[in-house]
Amino acid sequence: MGVLELSTILLCLASVFSLINIRLLKLPMTIGLMILALILSLLVLIIGIIFPAVFETVTSITKEFDFSELLFNVMLPFLLFAGAISVNVHELLKDKVTILLLASFGVLFSTFTVGTGLFWMIQQPFFGLNTIGLTYIDCLLFGSLIAPTDPIAVLAMIKKMNLSSITETRIAGESLFNDGIGVVVFLTLLGIREDGVENVTAFQVTSLFATEVLGGIALGAIIGFLGLKLLKYIENEHMELEVLITISLVLLIPILCHKFHFSPVLGVVVMGLFLNQNIDADKSKEGIQKAMCDYVYKFWHLLDETLNAILFILIGLEIIIIFESFQIPFLFISLLVILLVILSRWIGVTIPIFILSFFKKFEKKTALIITWGGLRGGLSVALALNLPDEIGEGKALILFLTYVIVLFTILVQGLTLKKIVK
Repeated sequence: MGVLELSTILLCLASVFSLINIRLLKLPMTIGLMILALILSLLVLIIGIIFPAVFETVTSITKEFDFSELLFNVMLPFLLFAGAISVNVHELLKDKVTILLLASFGVLFSTFTVGTGLFWMIQQPFFGLNTIGLTYIDCLLFGSLIAPTDPIAVLAMIKKMNLSSITETRIAGESLFNDGIGVVVFLTLLGIREDGVENVTAFQVTSLFATEVLGGIALGAIIGFLGLKLLKYIENEHMELEVLITISLVLLIPILCHKFHFSPVLGVVVMGLFLNQNIDADKSKEGIQKAMCDYVYKFWHLLDETLNAILFILIGLEIIIIFESFQIPFLFISLLVILLVILSRWIGVTIPIFILSFFKKFEKKTALIITWGGLRGGLSVALALNLPDEIGEGKALILFLTYVIVLFTILVQGLTLKKIVK
């Protein structure tokens, strides 16, 4: 099946599911679409028991999507840019130290806590998984892919909440940056695994991490600065040209980042924040104007909603592949891992907030809201699918755990987040 046919199927499903959700379910769009995609997947699994040919056909079509490739190289840059230009950049810059500390410490703490906890669990004879073959580095890889929250899911949810401007900015900014840091930690650990722990020095790890992070931020800042000057030169007179420029820059950043081994995630986010600024207008006019006209924001909002719909339908459909290698012990260990992920997330944000509270003001229960608002999504699933097959049987466990946590955070945390905020 070609790209056109696959795209048509996804767009048709997104349209039909969105209509059903608006008229019948009346849930937040991301949650409603995922539930409907899950129901479709379960129906396929049930029908597949009676008619195996149907299940094989749908499985082969789902595998053709190449979820990891599609998300990393096509959807993620566009979705992150759309998220970055929807954030209040001036509030974010005022609170940049808080956001960066929350993002970096939270990801690193969760990575090692969850990874160590999973490694300890699979060593216990009770679960019957001590022969699955997962090493400590493999478990840390799982910790790194599940630690960052998904900015796409988080931003979609917090827009519907009546949060204060500063709290909303902190949640959105932390989610955007912990995403980039999480991917860098994942790639660093993957490099250690491929080269062998005994062949990797602390300097090499630090150098790789710094190159990814600092290189991505620097490239995003340079392209963003040049793009801002270009948009200022146009002065919002040609809205179609502004749309074309933003699309071009979003596509350019990942290409340059892959060439120089920088983080494209951080690059796109930083560039989006640059282009989302105000610029000085002619003093005879209003004095201040946005770098991009309202038409550009509306275009990216439309693209964001469309890609979001497709992404969460894809997550729902991935159940067909992930549950192919399901084992009963996976279910027991997943319950403990869910608790571990939530607890490590809570500690990982509580410690920085406690330290920063001596210098900054935080709303009551901010740590709880950030913890429960830490939804996981397509990024975690894509990273899990991107793990090397050499991990063997352990990859099936990591995929299952990842998928269960994504479902729990979006369906349970997502549905109860509004009540938690109230």
